[in-house]
Amino acid sequence: MSAKGRYLKSPDLFPISQLKRKMNTIGFAILWVSMAVVLAAFAIGGDGIQNLPLYLVIIATIIGSVSIGICMTLTGDIGIEHGLSFPVYMRAPFGTIGTHIPSVVRGFVASCWFGVNTFFGATGINAILFMMFGIDQWFLCFLLFAAFQLLNTAFGIKAVERFANLAAPIIVIISGWMYITLSNQASDAGRHVWVWVENPATGITAVSAFFVVVMSTMGFWGTLAADMPSLSRFIKAPKFERNWFKRNKGQLIGSLVAMPVVHTFMVIVGAVSYAAVFNSNPVEALLETTSQGLLLGLLMLMIALAQWSTNTSSNVIPAATIFSNVGGPRIPFWVGVMIAGTIGVLVQPWNVFEIMVPALLVVGGILAAIVGILVVDYYVIRKRRVNVTDLYEETGQYHYWKGINVAGLLAWVSGGAVSIFFPSYSFIVGFLVGGFVYYILAKYWWFEVYKQAELENPNDEMYLGLTVGRDWTIESDNDEKQELKEAN
Repeated sequence: MSAKGRYLKSPDLFPISQLKRKMNTIGFAILWVSMAVVLAAFAIGGDGIQNLPLYLVIIATIIGSVSIGICMTLTGDIGIEHGLSFPVYMRAPFGTIGTHIPSVVRGFVASCWFGVNTFFGATGINAILFMMFGIDQWFLCFLLFAAFQLLNTAFGIKAVERFANLAAPIIVIISGWMYITLSNQASDAGRHVWVWVENPATGITAVSAFFVVVMSTMGFWGTLAADMPSLSRFIKAPKFERNWFKRNKGQLIGSLVAMPVVHTFMVIVGAVSYAAVFNSNPVEALLETTSQGLLLGLLMLMIALAQWSTNTSSNVIPAATIFSNVGGPRIPFWVGVMIAGTIGVLVQPWNVFEIMVPALLVVGGILAAIVGILVVDYYVIRKRRVNVTDLYEETGQYHYWKGINVAGLLAWVSGGAVSIFFPSYSFIVGFLVGGFVYYILAKYWWFEVYKQAELENPNDEMYLGLTVGRDWTIESDNDEKQELKEAN
């Protein structure tokens, strides 16, 4: 194999066998609890309550979070069934070279989220240090906090799960205290959070405001909707199970129950924070409203723990996997982790929060087009059958034209571009346009030119994974060298 082709066979990107899948249903649900406690989600609540009553903000959030949870479970089956990560499967709808373009965009977005969450966590740590020792060095806290998270992530997925198991119950309990504190402050100011609205919207304006909350929520988790296979491939699943729901039960509770419940509660806390002090930044709100040193210290601790557990699972791991895929064996997973961390620092995340909701609408549409393409490629066109071994071959069926699936790239650009013109409905538009354009171009043009083995011979025994009891195995460069040595 040429040096150019060896990047396809990075060991970190090989399919995960059933024996190496250590995360169970409860573990994944707890991991979701930790991931869903994200301070940036407070901005959605703070923005929503400016135009809508809290009950409508909650309904919109539930609709958005359950909808995106469905998208996650759909794409997550790629990891459950075949043990494949997001960037590897992307070689099917985008090509062995073309996969890098949308994958790097997704990795960059995840790295930015890492920076934003690290910034919030660092401000919480800085608040604790200031209360206890009079030390005010938030940027130093930011750098050190980033370093500790990256080291934790570099130990691998099991280290992340262990940390989440510790952090999740603490986070949930202290989040309740946060809600009570801010709610009481709002009531003292004469603003009862369940009826108060700053500028009530009516008619079509109210409908638009409602869908902004829905789309913001979907855009918020859009990165994981695309990248869920990178996590789901570590979830335990039964072999020879043809029932989709039974096979995916390990991820269903986490994505459709734990995430919507916790995310909605975070949005509620954000709305209450805005009602209390007209400030969407929860750290500043807590510093303004809480005079009890112990309680404030616990709340700041929650902020740090929340960002740590979220960053490791939903941002750094996916981004590192993508960067490792781009660089191949020369960039192992831990190097990908450091690349993600570096990007997260350089984007100056303290400025990103100021444009959070508009950014979510734009990014959500772009990512939605990828999700739509994945769902159509995997379920509608290939019907879950994948020629997995060729995903790792330089001259295999997924090489297409110079390593690029033009149908995939055109569909992605089309979906992302159209969604920008409909920001209040960006995720829906991006998903539908991207998926529809891909279906037409791939089925009636691209795959007529570049034949796909699983379409020409739709054989379950050959092209399904866990459903037929198969653990996909890929020969590494070392295996090939050993075989050649033995032959000589």
